[in-house]
Amino acid sequence: MKVRVLYFARVREEAGLDSEEVEMADGATVQDLLDALAVRHRIVRIMLPSLRTGVNDRYAGRGTTLHDGDEIALLSPVSGG
Repeated sequence: MKVRVLYFARVREEAGLDSEEVEMADGATVQDLLDALAVRHRIVRIMLPSLRTGVNDRYAGRGTTLHDGDEIALLSPVSGG
């Protein structure tokens, strides 16, 4: 199956991508996707513990099962003041 990954903020800047399509095995979870992306992109590996994820515009945990055509957003922590 193919999913589309959307990158934001620091992850987008350092990965040099707004988005990309990723081929995953059927039954793959958000965690499986993050593990695959950590191999491709150093910034994902560095920020992995703090990244939040959304699937199809809803926050999703790492155990969420992905489906063909899903859109996954990688959200980095935000600070304010």
